[in-house]
Amino acid sequence: MRVLLTTWGSRGDVEPLVALAIELRELGAEAVVCAPPDEEFVKLLEQAGVPLVPLGPTVHSVVAGPKPPTGEDALKLAPALVAARFETLSAAAEKGCDAILATGLLPAGARDVAEKLGIPYVYACFHTFGLPSRHFAPGVRPGTPSPEGETDNRVLWRQDAERVDALYGGALNSHRAAIGLPPVDNVRDHVFTGSPWLAADPVLCPSEGMTDLDLVPTGAWIRPDDRPLPDDLEEFLEAGEPPVYVGFGSMAAYAPKDIARVAIESARGLGRRILLARGWAGLASIDDAGDCFVVGEVNQQALFRRVAAVVHHGGAGTTTTASRAGAPQVVVPRIADQPFWAGRVAELGIGVAHQDPLPTVESLTAALTTALSPETGARAKAVADTIRTDGATVAAKLLVSGKDG
Repeated sequence: MRVLLTTWGSRGDVEPLVALAIELRELGAEAVVCAPPDEEFVKLLEQAGVPLVPLGPTVHSVVAGPKPPTGEDALKLAPALVAARFETLSAAAEKGCDAILATGLLPAGARDVAEKLGIPYVYACFHTFGLPSRHFAPGVRPGTPSPEGETDNRVLWRQDAERVDALYGGALNSHRAAIGLPPVDNVRDHVFTGSPWLAADPVLCPSEGMTDLDLVPTGAWIRPDDRPLPDDLEEFLEAGEPPVYVGFGSMAAYAPKDIARVAIESARGLGRRILLARGWAGLASIDDAGDCFVVGEVNQQALFRRVAAVVHHGGAGTTTTASRAGAPQVVVPRIADQPFWAGRVAELGIGVAHQDPLPTVESLTAALTTALSPETGARAKAVADTIRTDGATVAAKLLVSGKDG
């Protein structure tokens, strides 16, 4: 069996597919990943021995400018990604493919390639935040905003679908026509299908009643990471009390202004050492003091078990990894699903949601004081024992068996 896995997005969108590809291989199936050709993702797939087919532009080239992407940028990117999926996925799947699974930034085009080839298609998501629901409103999306004062969630989600059509509809239906397929009139629901897979931990992301769609929960797709930590990082960790970790992953231009300085001063004020993750935002120390250490890409699964707390942006992957490690968290959400994860961390009592996107030394110190309390630490360790680690195995078995849950 050969399965095509595809995404376009940050590391948090790519790494779960690596986990799934590894589990598929364990079951005797072949997996190929079509993903953006960022150097970080190329290395990640090479380390796992999973073939990569480059899809679209690098994510870094889109999000790592001095300012966040604009609505105009989104209007250009959406049709470009549709075209890339039709071209890249068609070529990859025609070499012999039994199913296509897509995730990441709305993967318009993937289902259509599967439809043309007559093979199964699965849409997977890492949270319920983006799925139509009676219980909450849609997130912000480029396009005509909903009328001010509109509160009916069903109306708001219908208007969200209209914005998706404006972004993707023209390009999608043009490419469908070119391969002899009829047009679709609701791109979002076409991509999602009626039964999307939810690759999220059920404790961190409960799904019961959260959407009108028939979700297939699998658990989070976690890639086992047994890499040792670098020697210099080990030396730093062994030289004193567990530090506070601060990282904003792929946020680049979205990272809070002066967050490195704010975090360092906050940690020092509490008598704590600090560990900065450089990331795409390029976090760096403000001086040469020995209480601060800067790391690149490392094994977070191992590292988070040895820190006092994790300050991060609230990506699905980072939240799950920190929760699984039993590390108290301070989540400073910036975009998309991040406020959802911040809220869940607070609701579970395993950390603090710093909903103000611009932390000050005072506000971050207050949040860290709560996160570093014995009560939060005990709760974080208790929740860690409930986090499932078999999600990728569950999903791989569903794909191989041809079942949808």
